[in-house]
Amino acid sequence: MLDRHDYWQCAYLIKKDSFPALREAGLEAFRESVRVLAPVSSAQLAEIDSWDKVKLLSVTVDHVRTWAKDGVLLIGDAAHAMSPLGGVGINYAIQDAVAAGNILVPAFRSGDISPRILARLQMRRSKPTLRIQRMQVFLQNHFLAPLLSTRGRARVPLLLWLFSWLPFLRAIPPRVIGFGFLPEHVRIDFRN
Repeated sequence: MLDRHDYWQCAYLIKKDSFPALREAGLEAFRESVRVLAPVSSAQLAEIDSWDKVKLLSVTVDHVRTWAKDGVLLIGDAAHAMSPLGGVGINYAIQDAVAAGNILVPAFRSGDISPRILARLQMRRSKPTLRIQRMQVFLQNHFLAPLLSTRGRARVPLLLWLFSWLPFLRAIPPRVIGFGFLPEHVRIDFRN
């Protein structure tokens, strides 16, 4: 839930392709399911007075095969769509931009912006991007999907319990989410 000051933005996870059934059950059933999950008042729930206030965001984890052609370079969401799981999309877009700067500034200075130079970015950034996407799909399939299918009280998966029992493991997920698998650093001097 995010407080946008004049409204609340709330995420409500559902199984893929289940939105038609959710709508079919009716707005009151939807409001009741939100009430069970979130600490909101009846007045706040009454604000959901139309399906127009409920927006479906279909998530796709995907990537293009070729990030660059003559005169065009794709980075961030244009090159690879991420799941919102973990909030890593912006991190990877910024790292793509830093890597692009490290590659393109010297290329512009030398006058060589050939497709071969542009392709260097994909060679550098595609492995960490595909790795984080695989991790997102794994987490979705092995943790999130089972939780969405659970009727009644959900059980915490064993792997998540390990992270709470073993303190040295707790630092791993935030580090991977925050820095990624191949952190980028500005390596060029922009002053020249």
